[in-house]
Amino acid sequence: MSRTVIPAGYRPAEGLGLYDTQAAINEIHSRFAAHLCGALHLTRASAPLFVDPKSGLNDDLNGVERPVSFDIKETGKIAQVVHSLAKWKRMALYRYGFQPGFGLYTEMNAIRRDEELDNLHSIYVDQWDWEKVIDREHRTQVYLKATVQKIVGAICDTLDELKEDYPSLRTELSRDVSFVTTQELEDLYPGFSPKERETAYLKEHRTAFVMQIGDLLKSGLKHDGRAPDYDDWKLNGDIVFWSDVLGCAFEVSSMGIRVDAQSMDEQLSKAGADERRGLPFHRMVMDGTLPLTMGGGIGQSRLSMLLLGKAHIGEVQASLWDDDTVTACERAGVTLL
Repeated sequence: MSRTVIPAGYRPAEGLGLYDTQAAINEIHSRFAAHLCGALHLTRASAPLFVDPKSGLNDDLNGVERPVSFDIKETGKIAQVVHSLAKWKRMALYRYGFQPGFGLYTEMNAIRRDEELDNLHSIYVDQWDWEKVIDREHRTQVYLKATVQKIVGAICDTLDELKEDYPSLRTELSRDVSFVTTQELEDLYPGFSPKERETAYLKEHRTAFVMQIGDLLKSGLKHDGRAPDYDDWKLNGDIVFWSDVLGCAFEVSSMGIRVDAQSMDEQLSKAGADERRGLPFHRMVMDGTLPLTMGGGIGQSRLSMLLLGKAHIGEVQASLWDDDTVTACERAGVTLL
């Protein structure tokens, strides 16, 4: 059964056929990257599509997703296609000698073979993956929230500029960010699922940063999964907007202040992942070799979909879809790339 639901009466914004959509996506990419780099003091860096699984650099995401692996003829070794670059970026900041207050961003492409496909999810992932070095005094909620405000500002500035070239766009975003923890959401909406809580909250607040994802809530359940070895679960979250097109919460970014030695130690134990302590990346965090950092990923197709008022991510990226999704889109007159 398809998880794709196209709202009744949905039509793309006037003047945004296939050709103009591609032009608008290109404009979003160039404008938003410039705003993001200016706000966070970032420099573009080249990034890998695959890594050595023995390095510990690939991300487990929620801890259960299977990476795509393949053998390399010339080396006789196995490579893994990345899920994201959270750990690779931190290692790169160390290798390249970045100083506190400065960082890098990459245009990351990944394959997530176990993704559940719907309006917002594809097996193909494209995102601006960013990371910056911070001082220990900045491992605080205050600094985290200030960074979130800058990213939301960059997104809204991009939308304002986009509307000048595409006046038919009806997308409206709020710059006013409401900060809420996952425990506060569970307390507010105890009978709801995590996604239902986010939608109920965003219907009232329009733009929110949902904080502290990965640890158990009072109910004994998690709001969502997070790998134990990159985000500090007390200092992370998701940037979420309200989508008028889909009538639900719309996540565009997962981000956070990264683990230090203490939080990694605690989270590896909680996750039952103590075997990772011997991996090169993990040893370098535990012994203080790697710098303290914060970072995140901002979905390129997600952001294009949101700003252009699209109903399905397949309208802004080329991927593969199940037959039910293709049929649902065809019946609704939605063209998948």
